[in-house]
Formats: sequence, C-alpha cells, structure tokens
Amino acid sequence: MALKQYGVLKGKAINKIIGQRSSPHYQVHLIDDTTDYRIAVNVKSNLAPSELMYLIIDDFQHPVLEKLARLDKGFTPLQSAPNKMALDFIRGNLFDPRQIRPLPYNVPGPDNDLNEKIDAYVQRAIGDERASVYAFGERWGPENGLKDKYFGFKPGNGIHDIHMNQGNVGEFVKDDGIWQDGGLLFHFPSVDKVIVGVGAEVWPEQWVAVFLAFQSQCWHTDDHTGHRLPQCEGTIIPPEKESSVQIVAALVNPKGEDPGHETVTLINLAPDAVDLSGWFIADNNKNRSLIADMRLKPGATGVVNLDGQGAQLGNNGGIITLLDPEGLKHHGVSYTKEQALSGWTVLF
Repeated sequence: MALKQYGVLKGKAINKIIGQRSSPHYQVHLIDDTTDYRIAVNVKSNLAPSELMYLIIDDFQHPVLEKLARLDKGFTPLQSAPNKMALDFIRGNLFDPRQIRPLPYNVPGPDNDLNEKIDAYVQRAIGDERASVYAFGERWGPENGLKDKYFGFKPGNGIHDIHMNQGNVGEFVKDDGIWQDGGLLFHFPSVDKVIVGVGAEVWPEQWVAVFLAFQSQCWHTDDHTGHRLPQCEGTIIPPEKESSVQIVAALVNPKGEDPGHETVTLINLAPDAVDLSGWFIADNNKNRSLIADMRLKPGATGVVNLDGQGAQLGNNGGIITLLDPEGLKHHGVSYTKEQALSGWTVLF
C-alpha cells in the first residue's frame, strides 16, 4: 500500500525529548510560521535485532538539496518518484550503504548511542535561529481537539516513519514503497563569527543528513512495489560485500559537445576479470544504456560512452547507477550542479 501521506516538513526546532521506554522515539518540537509539529524518530526496532542501522553525514552533498533550499516552511507532500525531492535509499544514491552501522539507542557514557548522535545536531539547530530542519516521512494529524502527548500543543500533528520504508518483513510489508524513504536533514547557513583573541572567522554553510534503517529490512527491492526481492532472503542491509566493479568518474557536461557525448568510467577492483556485457548504466529516471561489450581485467578501467538514447546525465546534478543484467544495483553515485563544470570530469 505504501505510505499514505509521504512528504517533507521544513521548520525550526525549538525543543526535544530523548527516546526512552519500551518503544523509544527521539521527539523534536518543530514550528513553521503558523503551526506546531512533532517529529518522532525511531531509535530502536521492535523486531530483533533491536539496534537501528544509522549513518550521519556531516557534509552532505546531493542534487536534492538545491530544491529543498527553496522550499517554504511547513509540510510539502511529495510524489513518490525520481526528481520530485522524494528520498530512496537504494535508487537515489544518497550514500554508500557499506557505511551504515548498527547502534544501540541508549548506552552509558558520552556520544556513544543513537539518542546522543541525533541530539548533538538537534541541540545545535535549536540554538541557531537560522537553522532549518527537514523531516522526510509520513504525516499524521491534525488531531482535532487533542493535545500533543509530548509537547502539549494543539492540535496534535507531525511526522513519523523517518527511516527506510521498503524491503520490510511481517506486518510492516504494507508500508513498502519506492521513493518514500524517511530522513532527517539539518541546514546550517554560513555565518561570520568573531572569536575573542582570534578575530573574524567564516563558518561555511553545512548540510547534515541522518539516515536510519532497520536490520530486518533488505537492500534489494522491487522497482514497483518496494518489496524485498528473492535475492534478499536471509540478508539485511547493508549489502554483504563491496561490489567488485564501481563507478569512479563521469564526464557529465562535455565541452562544446551536443548532448549524448557523456561518459562513465568503471574500475574492476577484483583479482579476476569481469565481463560487463549486458550490464547497464542508469540515470535519475531509470533510463538505461546497455554496456554491449566490455571485459575488464583486474585493476583495469573502462569507459562507457552514452549516446543520448538511454541514460542521460544532466548538468544540474544527477545520479548514476550500475545495474547487472537482472537489474540489481551494484554501485551508484551522485553529483551536484556545482560539480558539473563544462569539460571537466567528475571524480567520485
């Protein structure tokens, strides 16, 4: 069925409550110009293993940010499709899945559990009047006549499912869908600081991303339903091993050339030769270009020339994905508008 009201909430954080009890959520009180909201972030799974998989990127760069920065405050419904600001952990190439790790929600000591990892950025956002928080997930409310049970504002209203929302098991399969994953982003604008004894210092703009998933979820999912594929049986995210073939560079904006002359460079990391004939390069919209004939020796690179009929690499940022003949993702990267300089190759 997928999520019913998927979208992104942009606002100012003003309060928070650490996740506790049997089904803990880290709670954030967010406001726009007229409305109060509560963000409920899972920090523990009801299914074993209980530790959530997490990744925090404190210098997040992705083409989705350009559109997010122009959003008005408040909740914006999103179409679950590529290029619509929606998130998809698998298809959106938001991060390297091998970097995501399990972490308990509550462990004695400083800065060593999921509550504390999230809390560091929420407290910073509360203290910075210009900071914005973006919460991707499913909206609930407004609950007419009811107070919010954590922060007391009326009516109850907010966002939950701020985690991966595909590849589920059991009762949660009903929530599966593509391009509807949750996430928590923080935007801290650049600021001039005067430090006593040091002088003026410019703190650059910063985007921070928090991505969460359950260990019961699977990384390979159907491109239409978001349900786990048979190849996932007995596996959890992240993928069990690093792909032996990876995208290392791309010429996305050829100088003086008409569209259709972009290139993607691949490398074989394995100790054996790899035959990539029948594999594909895919773009933002899942348009594919066939790799007709390519065999890479160990350590060798190969260049895929795009003819403009399949995958197309735009100059305003995009994603590039390597798929095997069955359509399973083996590697993916993203690039921003700022990286797509005329004539320059983007190195990943």
